[in-house]
Amino acid sequence: MKLPLTPPDVHQLIAGNKPEQFIKLVSAIRSQVIEGQYLHWDELRHRKPPAGVASAEDWWTGVKMARIPLYRALDSLLDKSGKPFVFGLPEPVLVALHHIDRDAAGKIASAADIAIPEQRDRYIWRSLVEEAITSSQLEGASTTRQVAKTMLQEGRKPRDRSERMIFNNYRAMELIRTFRKDSVTTERILELHRILTEDTLDDPADAGRLRQADDVRVEDNRDGTLIHQPPPHTELSGRLERLCEFANSTEITSPFIHPVIRAILVHFMIGYDHPFVDGNGRTARALFYWVMARQGYWLMEFLSISHVLRKAPSQYVRAYLHTETDGNDTTYFIIHQLDVIHKSIAALHEYLDHAAKEQRATEKLLTASPRLRDRLNHRQIALLTHALKHPGFRYRIEGHQRTHVTAYQTARSDLLALTESGLLSQSKSGKAYVFTAPADLRKRIDKLA
Repeated sequence: MKLPLTPPDVHQLIAGNKPEQFIKLVSAIRSQVIEGQYLHWDELRHRKPPAGVASAEDWWTGVKMARIPLYRALDSLLDKSGKPFVFGLPEPVLVALHHIDRDAAGKIASAADIAIPEQRDRYIWRSLVEEAITSSQLEGASTTRQVAKTMLQEGRKPRDRSERMIFNNYRAMELIRTFRKDSVTTERILELHRILTEDTLDDPADAGRLRQADDVRVEDNRDGTLIHQPPPHTELSGRLERLCEFANSTEITSPFIHPVIRAILVHFMIGYDHPFVDGNGRTARALFYWVMARQGYWLMEFLSISHVLRKAPSQYVRAYLHTETDGNDTTYFIIHQLDVIHKSIAALHEYLDHAAKEQRATEKLLTASPRLRDRLNHRQIALLTHALKHPGFRYRIEGHQRTHVTAYQTARSDLLALTESGLLSQSKSGKAYVFTAPADLRKRIDKLA
């Protein structure tokens, strides 16, 4: 990976300008952003300076002079040298926070489907599975999505390290749902890490334990480029305690920090500190969900940020590097993560619209047989919607149970009723019953009209 260039020292650039030139420069450049973007030096230097600005270095000086007075120091979040991280609130950040407050904490019409308890459980299960799979894939899990989903649906034991990573991630996300309102503590973070990494580490004792040495190097998996050297292990306990205090702050804590920014910074610091020998990324993302849920952002239960991150992992890494190389300015990482949340919300809406259309099509097909339609519940209709698209798919009672978060007997009754109606074919695989979607399912539904 090509590392971004460290920006030139602004203080030296200022010293190199005559006072009247400096005043003119600061007067000419008043914005923190360029064409709506919060650019790093590595990006800005390739652009043509605005009229009246002689060089990229002068342009950078003006931009930094617009940013520095508006920085907010994070006194409890320090780098390896003991210097605080900072962040700004340029216009793109404020706009993004407004959208997230409106869409992820309030009520939104297009997400009405997930407000219905029967549908809600199914959508939550889907998001837990998606996040478990993609978060693990970001850190090297090679299992395909379909194999992993089937494993989680059927409750099958993991067969290799990749499947174990995904299985553990799913368990961790489920656990967060149970204590999402609780305070963030070191003990809970260690418990979370233990669950995430159980049976996946070279030394099993490292699961749920802060690293005991400084031999951790954060490298690009593709070419071995050193990306980051985390703080010494002797500081980790204290740093984690301070991070917990920061995560537990509320709207009455001074200074006020927007809860979404707070959650993003918790995510950032776990990645920066790298407190564990492995599983830091998965732990960081799980903690982000916890802090967001704790602050009432209910829609996060239905989103998968890792699904978005996996599409452009280099941008994720670069957001960290831009912060480290530009004076601890976490605004780069904040903007990146706000964009990830925005894309995750958009993806959810797209999925909900698509799922609603498919279900309406199934219900329309069933209207020709009112007696059949009246006998089917929402779980059975959802299964038939899936079966119409996946002839030959094999359903199991345990999988139906987990997908819809219902009792075993309820799931069993659902599948047996569909079999009795001739809409599924029942057979045995080992000791378990399987229910197969017939290739002529549409014709079978028509015949029941």
